[in-house]
Amino acid sequence: MTSLNEIRSTFLDYFARNGHEVVASSPLVPRNDPTLMFANSGMVQFKNLFTGLETRDYRRATTSQKCVRAGGKHNDLDNVGYTARHHTFFEMLGNFSFGDYFKEEAIPFAWELITDAFGIPKDRLYVTVYHTDDEAAEIWKKVGVPEDRIIRIATSDNFWQMGPTGPCGPCTEIFYDHGDHIWGGPPGSPEEDGDRFIEIWNIVFMQNEQFEDGSMKALDMQSIDTGMGLERIGALLQGSHDNYDTDTMKALIEASAHATGVDPFGDKNVHHRVIADHLRSTSFLMADGVMPSNEGRGYVLRRIMRRAMRHAHLLGAKDPVMHRLVPALVQQMGQAYPELGQAQALIEETLNLEETRFKATLDRGLKLLDEELSDLPEEAPLPGATAFKLYDTYGFPLDLTQDALREKGRSVDTDGFDAAMAEQKAKARAAWSGSGEAADSAIWFDVSEAHGATDFLGYDTELAEGQVVAIVQDGALTDELASGAEGWMVVNQTPFYAESGGQVGDRGSYLKPDGNGAVLDTQKMAGGVFAHKIKPEKASLKVGDALELRVDHTRRSAIRANHSATHLLHEALRHALGDHVAQRGSLNAEDRLRFDFSHTKALSLEEIKQVEQEVNAYIRQNAAVETRIMTPDDARAIGAQALFGEKYGDEVRVVSMGTQSGSGKGQGGDTYSIELCGGTHVRQTGDIGVFVTLGDSASSAGVRRIEALTGEAAFAYLSGQDHRLAETALALKAQAADVPDRVKALLDERKSLQNEVAQLRRELAMAGGGSGPASEAESVAGMSFTAQVVSGVTGKDLPPLIDAAKEKMGSGVALFIADAGNKAAVAVGVTSDLTDKVNAVDVVQAAVEALGGKGGGGRPDMAQGGAASAENAEAAIAAARAVLEN
Repeated sequence: MTSLNEIRSTFLDYFARNGHEVVASSPLVPRNDPTLMFANSGMVQFKNLFTGLETRDYRRATTSQKCVRAGGKHNDLDNVGYTARHHTFFEMLGNFSFGDYFKEEAIPFAWELITDAFGIPKDRLYVTVYHTDDEAAEIWKKVGVPEDRIIRIATSDNFWQMGPTGPCGPCTEIFYDHGDHIWGGPPGSPEEDGDRFIEIWNIVFMQNEQFEDGSMKALDMQSIDTGMGLERIGALLQGSHDNYDTDTMKALIEASAHATGVDPFGDKNVHHRVIADHLRSTSFLMADGVMPSNEGRGYVLRRIMRRAMRHAHLLGAKDPVMHRLVPALVQQMGQAYPELGQAQALIEETLNLEETRFKATLDRGLKLLDEELSDLPEEAPLPGATAFKLYDTYGFPLDLTQDALREKGRSVDTDGFDAAMAEQKAKARAAWSGSGEAADSAIWFDVSEAHGATDFLGYDTELAEGQVVAIVQDGALTDELASGAEGWMVVNQTPFYAESGGQVGDRGSYLKPDGNGAVLDTQKMAGGVFAHKIKPEKASLKVGDALELRVDHTRRSAIRANHSATHLLHEALRHALGDHVAQRGSLNAEDRLRFDFSHTKALSLEEIKQVEQEVNAYIRQNAAVETRIMTPDDARAIGAQALFGEKYGDEVRVVSMGTQSGSGKGQGGDTYSIELCGGTHVRQTGDIGVFVTLGDSASSAGVRRIEALTGEAAFAYLSGQDHRLAETALALKAQAADVPDRVKALLDERKSLQNEVAQLRRELAMAGGGSGPASEAESVAGMSFTAQVVSGVTGKDLPPLIDAAKEKMGSGVALFIADAGNKAAVAVGVTSDLTDKVNAVDVVQAAVEALGGKGGGGRPDMAQGGAASAENAEAAIAAARAVLEN
């Protein structure tokens, strides 16, 4: 065998000839096992077939399954690059029987494939069986394995269990002897941890069911689950003891060497190995829909990326490298996994973005690490607080710091790191508690702190499994929700979209073995928690339950169509009315869409028709709707429109649709619509069907509103009326409805102008345009102190002025006195670092008293009071200064 591609094909073809269905690899994000972060074995996608919850039209299957082990309990990340057989990404070859054949066929299948198809010498092979499995031992003898090469193992190494209860059974494993020139002994011997005898295949005989009391009984459906690592068997067949010597890995290592200009030999080899391995895992994860983020699977992906990027840095790479290696990966593995080629542009763009950003902070982080190490005694671990600072400030995960220290023979005080992390969480909780959020929302912060943010899978699927991590009923956590009751459920992962960005939350249902329930709504709560409003319909729901979650497909499809139509509508309005048009709000529901935009007058019938025709033209174009991950700055540089009211982090999803010639849209090229959006969308614009407007009205001062229909709702609307009558009705409706709306808009405009005047007054005051005594910041008792008398503003205008002053000072005390002629208002602000020394209430009371008033109150960092006049402003400032001096 000369290539991993040939080995993979030989394996699958062998079992296809023996009646097995060749099943494509499932995505790396499991859809049917909420307890797993990533698929880590071939049997994951068949779990429900083994347990009998699902049936298919085949009872034998064979696969080459994509696997990642880089998070949770299956985490090989630290060892990758330093050993011969550890990977974050690998392929698991397997054959499976779901109640069809058993030991009598599974063992001969394995022996024939290995010795005949692969040509591995029989005298180099050993097998293990569970110590009580006489049946398997006899079958091995029957196929020709000498008894002295059949080793009985009495430990759990040769007994497989799905969990504490459920399907289980003995295993048999096949080992290859690499020869006595390598240290190590056969399995079960004291030297079994050596590298001479290497396991190449494991066959699980799923024959029993384990119960809570420890008893077992034979399963009605006895099954087979096997696994053989492609990289491991590939190394053997290509005459090597090292997985990184296989053709695919060598090609990626050579690509890394070419990109960095560093030969892949000697002590530099480990860097190339890490890059080659991590290129595979990061690329396949992105091809399966995982994007880098600060939570869950996205966080693990970013950790893998940054580990590879640091090794590229150690090779001396000055510019981003990883994205340049993707073509080599697609060349090696794209034929077997076409999703790699389909996502190549997205993978390259994301890797380039991530590495560009990471390199900007890498030098500073490593410099800090070196400075800290220089002050430590040799062999002393890096303080946990320093490791946490690297994580919190520079984005260095703990394992990345440990990896950097490994090469220096140093370690990290992980207990200190955990303590620093706990302290930050406590501060974040305290800050959130004082943010003014509704008191009953605190429970969602508790859920987020205990279980993390919900992992959203709904960009790629409407069906997935999730595990219940919390239930809330009547504002309190509970362990169980009774059938017929209503409450809120949180799962670790979900395909349900939580309401945000104008898109309503998904509805649907959940299923479990003993019951089901309705999902009535989905909302996004504190800390990235998705809360599902539910009503169990058969059997109660309990924390820990594993559920099959089903989004209402028809409703989601209608919502997606309306949301994508909103993007086309936005651009069509800009074309028809001008570039001043910007979104000011939206609603994307299943029955309609609503779009608010900046414009000062009603649209004419001709303008509405132009917009409607343009949107429908791009729907008929049936162009692909594409999503990319970018920084907000890069997105704006290509002309992406930001959505009103949305908050954006370091990275954004950029949704593009439609093509036009000669658009003159800058770096966006001929793309028609480019917007920042986190919602769900159609795959092709043609999926929207048709678009029809219901009319235009005033929403508020300077803001218009268009309501519209798409898809089935639009067809129903159009088929129910004569087109000419529809045009006439639309024109009359626009004219008649506009009268009361215009009155309301004028009143709104008056209020808006009043607010604008007040804002200008505040800005004038901050610019030093107030009257009366004012002071530049001075030092009083070691603290910065600024005071100013302002006119033309009211007492309610002072808190924003105080906040701006505090932000400008960074540390200090600010005093503002508003002179309104017949009365005066006073406000004092103290920055958070000084509240243990100075109380704003004490300062404001002293100033008010000097003005001739009484009282005043507030918080240690912000207090207010009032008096009849601001005549004694200088005395008030002096009184405030005296409080600071004392």
